[in-house]
Amino acid sequence: MAPVSDKEGWKPHWKCFIACGIIVLSPFQYGVDFGLIGGLQAMPGFLKIYGHPAPETAIGWNLDTTRQQLISSLMTLGAFISSGTAGLAATWFSRRQCLWAACLLCCMSNILMMATESIGALYAGRFLIGLANGYFMTFSQLYIQESSPARYRGWFLTAFQFFTSFGTLIGTIIDWATAKRPDKSAYLIPLGMIYIVPVIMTVALFFIPESPRWLILRGEFDKGVKSLRWLRPVGSDVDAEAAEIRAAIEREKEMGSGVSVKDMFSNPLDRRRTGLAVGAVLLQAASGSMFIIAYKAYFLAMSKVSDPFAMSNVLSAMGILAIFFNSLIVVRYGRRRVIIAIGLGFCGILQLIIAVVYQQLGATTKTGTVLVSLTCVYMMSYNGMISTYAWLAGGEIPSQRLRSYTFGLAAAVGFLGAWLTTFTAPYFINPQSLNWGPQYGFIWAPSCVIGVIWVFFFLPETKGRTLEEIDEMFEQRLPARKFRGYVCVGHVAEGVAEKTSDVEDEKNSTTQVQHSELKA
Repeated sequence: MAPVSDKEGWKPHWKCFIACGIIVLSPFQYGVDFGLIGGLQAMPGFLKIYGHPAPETAIGWNLDTTRQQLISSLMTLGAFISSGTAGLAATWFSRRQCLWAACLLCCMSNILMMATESIGALYAGRFLIGLANGYFMTFSQLYIQESSPARYRGWFLTAFQFFTSFGTLIGTIIDWATAKRPDKSAYLIPLGMIYIVPVIMTVALFFIPESPRWLILRGEFDKGVKSLRWLRPVGSDVDAEAAEIRAAIEREKEMGSGVSVKDMFSNPLDRRRTGLAVGAVLLQAASGSMFIIAYKAYFLAMSKVSDPFAMSNVLSAMGILAIFFNSLIVVRYGRRRVIIAIGLGFCGILQLIIAVVYQQLGATTKTGTVLVSLTCVYMMSYNGMISTYAWLAGGEIPSQRLRSYTFGLAAAVGFLGAWLTTFTAPYFINPQSLNWGPQYGFIWAPSCVIGVIWVFFFLPETKGRTLEEIDEMFEQRLPARKFRGYVCVGHVAEGVAEKTSDVEDEKNSTTQVQHSELKA
């Protein structure tokens, strides 16, 4: 049977597109949650139960700073814990099983949040849904990285970020539609929408195979081949791909001491890959985007922007538009590290301008117009140049045998950065505290500059490379600037050929001995 040609396009890979299409519902769920909870804090219907009257504010109600911190940050704290322990969970449970667990936790937490008016129970619900979101974001990324062909991995992970932002847009639209309701239905209706995706995923996951690399790593080679055969087009050389994956894993096992938390740091090669993966994902938090994403409706309302819920929708829509253009242009031509650096530079400059404008003009209608315009450009820069590639680079860089541990740690540190931002932001933007408002950007502009420097000197270019080629380049200890132009010589493939040749030589030698014995 003739092998599948790349010229045939994506259509022969339709099964893989379906599988990854189901998996990207995970970041959609995460985005919906982020979009919803940010808007709830600007709803009178929500604030009448969990807040207090505040006639001096633009909303007429306000939320205690501590409550605001915990409602937003407990989710990211839960995500930090679950993603940080993802490596341990992956030792015993598959990618699909962990996503099923996330669906169950999501529904349990939502029942708790909808059935209570107790702030303590609301905190517990936010923490539980954070545990679910950590699994959603970590194990969906791992599945996509391990199951998709190299030439389409960028597409799938761009779709990953697209659905995160699209989920945020859907969450803000739902909030906008219910915000003017005077009673608790204003926030109960949005919370009720959280059940939809977990239910769909729970059923859909039964119809796609497990990650082939996870199966091969577990020693279930035949099952891994079967999974690859389902994911790849008819006519693909599945056996050769599976053999290459197994050879790469065995090679890493020979070079490393094992598969555990300490192995991420004990070997210099693994230590470098761990540091790069963590740093790449942490770029999202370093951009300062999390306080805008988590508090945009509240932030805009307190800045006296007219119709903050509608403007939140505009910000989310502009972010999605940026991802769309990104998928058409940048994903095709690469240069991820350059694009991330440019994106961080833009975000830092825009944060600084927003802060200066607000400091000079104060909370006026004119300021609100400028604020919305610049924040739109900021969200386009963040979504189009940073968020997509930060997760992508963080997922591609880890070694195969330590992928669950390394990416789990990277995701955990990323969530820790998000938690730190969402926890401290109310101190700066809440009128009851420092009341900085958009002047919070003075903190994030230098953070973006540090990110640009790190990317330029340390982050390698891995676009279009198979995971086995990335392994080879790290084994050669290339500096970041040489990754893009390096021509792989196929150490893994050579290793497979050598092993095959050794086996054949051994068989021939045994046969010759047997013939000699028979003649004797």
